[in-house]
Amino acid sequence: MLETALNAASANLLAPPLLFFALGAFAGWAKSDLSIPDQAAKALSLYLMLCIGFKGGVEAQASGLGGGMLAVGGLGLAFSFLTPFAAYAALRTLGGLQRVTAAATAAHYGSVSVVTFAAGSEFLRTLGVEFSGHMAAVLALMETPAILAALVIAGSSARDPGARFKPELWREVLLNGAAVLLVGSFFVGLLAGERGMERLSGFVGGPIFQGALCLFLLDMGIIAARRLADAPLPRPGLLAFALLWPLLSAGVALLASRAIGLSVGDATLFAVLAASASYIAVPAAMRMALPKADAGIYIPMSLAMTFPFNLVVGIPLYHAGAQLLVG
Repeated sequence: MLETALNAASANLLAPPLLFFALGAFAGWAKSDLSIPDQAAKALSLYLMLCIGFKGGVEAQASGLGGGMLAVGGLGLAFSFLTPFAAYAALRTLGGLQRVTAAATAAHYGSVSVVTFAAGSEFLRTLGVEFSGHMAAVLALMETPAILAALVIAGSSARDPGARFKPELWREVLLNGAAVLLVGSFFVGLLAGERGMERLSGFVGGPIFQGALCLFLLDMGIIAARRLADAPLPRPGLLAFALLWPLLSAGVALLASRAIGLSVGDATLFAVLAASASYIAVPAAMRMALPKADAGIYIPMSLAMTFPFNLVVGIPLYHAGAQLLVG
């Protein structure tokens, strides 16, 4: 088991997407002028979400949407909503953060990272490990509840808690581009099925997807290194949280996966989702909902600490844990 885990970790370290992330991190650290234009980076992000949602829908149609989808979907919703409450308590204790900043940071760790999910999916495909297409739907389900939980936490001590639940915030949370594209693409794939995949196979899979993922992770490496360089030295408690919380969340997710009978592949991806931290959708929502929260804390933690940790160490480790507990 240990040898298998080490081999998987070594293969992941030499995967082109991760190597491009390392290249980007080096460029950012060395203050190179290498950069991906903002609009191109946004286009890459939209493309990746379209591919993940569409392929998930096609695979879900092939495997059928049954009790397994309902079970893991309900579990994902519960994890996303409840995790911020536990993360908030840990952040207040370990990091000494103010209430609003702790709530905003906790939302990031209750929500999910699309790119971490994509990297985990590609890791499993490289190993030949099967997983259900409906895990893409679980990804979409887990994005929003954490934002609502953060508003509950932050608003519980406010004089006018309802003031934070403004119509424009609900629109940002429920109709943000990431959520609409992920869910919409999943249903398009679900309706189109294998015939639709035959028409789009050259676009949503294979070399094009791999190349887009490499470019996106190159950009993420640049941004992560620059954000880390610009941020003040992290408090030891916050650094410990950013690296240890994913392990704790993944462990709980694997135990829950075993309880509901998930396969090794699905359990691995659920652990990846539970361990990941949002750095796209949640920051946008927090800027609107909790403008007093310190973005200089929650963005470097989720993007520059937890994200690289999950890519390099977390994904192979979560798969090894799934083999041990679920397989």
